[in-house]
Amino acid sequence: MDRIDQKILDLLQADATLAIAAIAEKVGLSVAPCWRRIKKLEDEGVICRRVALVDRRKVNVPMTLFVSVRTTRHAIEWVEHFRKVIADVPEIVEVWRLTGDIDYLLRIVVPDIDAYDAVYKRLIERVELADVSSAIAMEELKYTTAVPTGYIKPSRR
Repeated sequence: MDRIDQKILDLLQADATLAIAAIAEKVGLSVAPCWRRIKKLEDEGVICRRVALVDRRKVNVPMTLFVSVRTTRHAIEWVEHFRKVIADVPEIVEVWRLTGDIDYLLRIVVPDIDAYDAVYKRLIERVELADVSSAIAMEELKYTTAVPTGYIKPSRR
């Protein structure tokens, strides 16, 4: 990858609906080479998928909670069961396995506290957890899905 690939990634992260011609113009390429670069980034898995980002407030899930989970079980079969359970809960939009005192951190979006309580009950009904602690997000100061591309190590083409 090089600086042109970096620019392409930055443009697509900002707006994945950009026409290839528009991207090509912005990065100083003609359409065919630009398309080939994008295709290569997709084939190599650098571009994983293209999605529509939805304003959660406009679809009535304005509340974000961060839920810390601890477990006493650290067996592979427990983790696989946990993966299946969280995959079936659409309100759980992110889950991270952590080091330290907390085993997992979940980000959950819901309309209100009653909806969160229902998610919580579904979760504890299906998977054994040692401790669950929730924090309600009061204000979103920054949110982005774009990853920084400034760390890309140039490769020779």
